[in-house]
Amino acid sequence: MDLRVTNRANLQYTEWGAGARRCAVGSGGVAQKIREGDGITPVGTWPLRRIFYRPDRIVAPRCVLPVAPLRPDDGWCETPRDPDYNTLVRLPHRSSAETMWRDDHLYDIVVVVGYNDAPVVAGKGSAIFLHLARADYTPTAGCVALAMPDLLEALAQLAPNDRLIVAA
Repeated sequence: MDLRVTNRANLQYTEWGAGARRCAVGSGGVAQKIREGDGITPVGTWPLRRIFYRPDRIVAPRCVLPVAPLRPDDGWCETPRDPDYNTLVRLPHRSSAETMWRDDHLYDIVVVVGYNDAPVVAGKGSAIFLHLARADYTPTAGCVALAMPDLLEALAQLAPNDRLIVAA
């Protein structure tokens, strides 16, 4: 039951066994990713690595993927020249890193997508996640975002080796 991101009538949807559900993608659209910070959701077939969640806001989601609680000092390195580029780090970090413990609810559930991680290529893009969407589905920085009920339902239905497939 792969998760497939598709476009219908200029709106993005994620489809799986339960049918199509609205989602948000990057402000740069769906395309071949060019570089860090381009806002593009990368076209391709990507493994789903693991899940992080905010234990102060929700219970651990039910899923076959490894699940771990976020900590207030968790970050994701986004500096291409740093040896920790595109990995989970502790804050403060020597380089620029995105804060995972956010004031909004977007990262209350975060699924790490296996983009640019085997091997990591400096500058090709970091922090491609499945996470929670804003109420109005405004664009992400390059991730795929779903409403909480939809993301929880998709995670509960995942099987080992299921992937995120992003089509242009």
